[in-house]
Amino acid sequence: MNWFVLYIHLLQATLGSFSGLASMSILREDFVVQNHYLTDRQLNTALVIGRSTPGPVGLYVVSVGYYAGGYPGAFAGWLALVTPALLVIPMIQYAGRKAESPAVKRMLRAVVLASAGVSLAATLPLGVDALHSPIAYGIAAVSLGLLLFTKVETIWVILGSAAAGLIPAAMQRI
Repeated sequence: MNWFVLYIHLLQATLGSFSGLASMSILREDFVVQNHYLTDRQLNTALVIGRSTPGPVGLYVVSVGYYAGGYPGAFAGWLALVTPALLVIPMIQYAGRKAESPAVKRMLRAVVLASAGVSLAATLPLGVDALHSPIAYGIAAVSLGLLLFTKVETIWVILGSAAAGLIPAAMQRI
């Protein structure tokens, strides 16, 4: 795949979302459902790689680019990830001048709600793909509980889940 075409696809996702994971539904629709550049499993793997490495929440876009186009695709993903950041400066200047406007406040609340809905729409199909055993359901339930009802940092939930995922393989060796 041409890296520039891949960049345009990835840029549509990063420009069309308002938080790191909000682009996931756009990427899934474009890369998995419509164009078949990736499978749900590859998108899940890209998400795990992006969430388990240091850096911005949307870093998984680079992994998506890599799965779709190798190293040139990873470069396209990186470029698509940083392009919106360069556009933020004029937006901040504008928003700073209009921050107290009731219309701007309502628009920002609406964007947050839409972003949450978009994230949920993408997360559900990926969750269905990942939930394939009782242990997976248990890990998902415990992780959700920890994140909703405690102050445990996300990184510890991820590391604990990874360790819990190794238990079945360790038990088979015994």
